[in-house]
Amino acid sequence: MLMALFGGLLRFIRLGEPRSIVFDETYYVKDAYTMLMTGEPRNWPKDVGTAVTGENQVNALFAAGDTDHWLTSAEYVVHPPVGKWCIALGLKLFGGAGNPFAWRAATAIAGTLAILVLCRVALRLFRNLPIAVMAGFLMSVDGVGITMSRTGLLDNFIMIFTLGALSLMLIHRDWARRRLRDAFAVDSRARTARWIPAAPARFGRRGGRGGHDLSGSGTPGNASVRWVLDARGPFVAFSWWRVGAAVLLGLATGVKWSGTYFFAVFCVISVVWDAWERRQAGYRGWLGTGIWKDGLAAAAYMVPIYAATYLAGWTSWFIHPDSYMHDWAAKHPGEGIQWLPEGLRSFVQYHVQMWQFHTTLTAHHDYMANPLTWPLQVRPTSFYWQDHLAGAPGLCSLSPGGRCIAAVTSIGNPFVWWIGTLCVVIGIIVAAFVRRGDWRIWAVLAGLLAGWLPWAQYLNRTTFTFYSIVILPAMILAICYVADWLRESVSPRAYHVTCGVTLGVIGLAAAYWYPIWTAIPVPYEFWLSHMWFDSWI
Repeated sequence: MLMALFGGLLRFIRLGEPRSIVFDETYYVKDAYTMLMTGEPRNWPKDVGTAVTGENQVNALFAAGDTDHWLTSAEYVVHPPVGKWCIALGLKLFGGAGNPFAWRAATAIAGTLAILVLCRVALRLFRNLPIAVMAGFLMSVDGVGITMSRTGLLDNFIMIFTLGALSLMLIHRDWARRRLRDAFAVDSRARTARWIPAAPARFGRRGGRGGHDLSGSGTPGNASVRWVLDARGPFVAFSWWRVGAAVLLGLATGVKWSGTYFFAVFCVISVVWDAWERRQAGYRGWLGTGIWKDGLAAAAYMVPIYAATYLAGWTSWFIHPDSYMHDWAAKHPGEGIQWLPEGLRSFVQYHVQMWQFHTTLTAHHDYMANPLTWPLQVRPTSFYWQDHLAGAPGLCSLSPGGRCIAAVTSIGNPFVWWIGTLCVVIGIIVAAFVRRGDWRIWAVLAGLLAGWLPWAQYLNRTTFTFYSIVILPAMILAICYVADWLRESVSPRAYHVTCGVTLGVIGLAAAYWYPIWTAIPVPYEFWLSHMWFDSWI
């Protein structure tokens, strides 16, 4: 809770600054406002009759509180509505569209909650409070986490929904493990219990051998044989934790379609965990039972819940007859999927159009970044830049005669991301060869598998480094994983010194970078001193 309070302060202080439309707030904040006013996103004019023309003119008026220039025509938007409804809720609760604080309140709340949830995830994984606090601290002081929490964009909502889903999947795993162990204790003592030998297995302390050595109990066998109970064990496919995870993953997909990858990866990992725990308890046929008995049953209810949650996010589109492409089917008889009702036929065609946009977007942007470079923060995104500020405001008072600027640069704390990338590699090696079958590595890697690797198929698409907010929890958990291994492998003094120095460097870096994450006016030379590589400019 203290870490969430600390991180929340870093996110909420001066949240209304800059008082300008920042980067893609031009789409999402204005869409959220018109959705709040009319139920659907509306188009905005290019010119409202002032000396300045174009989008910058409308944005300047909006930032000044003149927010009612929207048109009555529905706007073509390329992302589902849930994230914009979250922003709209912030507008409603925190002062309306005339208040920049309100534009960003929902993302700031999401970013603060993520700190608390990540602490809980780390505590459940590593059963160590200092490591859980470490996770919260790293989340609190990361630049991508801070800038995305202080800007009215969508990706922070994907991050909190998927992180929440991971937390629920872990709770389900612990519940299933207890249920399987308790059931095995009963089944193994039954008069009809029948033991059979299974193939020998060698797993480390973390992985466990599974099964039981019955060589001294009168049962035929020897110590090299793993014995398993000739039974399938209880049904563990259903839990309310999994229901909640399906809802959260449906909401994540309702923000951006990339949530689909998280649903697929998280569900597969969860089923594998259940199957593995069935093996560890000592039941035979653990893999087949895990797939056919638990996996298919889980899919039978999780997929419909996930899909229904996603569709529910489009409720406003269905109930407003003037929403974008709502009447497409009526205007295009004989086209589309004919057996669907007109409303659903229009809805599907709208999604076809969105899919075409996302898979063919290759327009050049100065800050576009190859997805493979995200973990190293090679090409950060400049969200905001204001030059030649008058009056030496902020830190510019330290150099009153110099050039004064204010910037929002969405770059992660370099040491969090660089150390995190290294720890991903180390963690995989430790899990595979030292701890031998440690199930926790999959919880660590889940975010990377779902939030980063799928982008490898879109290397030519226009993408940005700030999309990496969805994998930030995974990078931090990788650091925590290696810290947990060091805690058990080296002397307490070496462990404490290593963690202390690392966290100290990361904390100092955060203090150094904070002004250019939050648009605090600084001398130009101060900003330039942060541009360690040409690709950061």
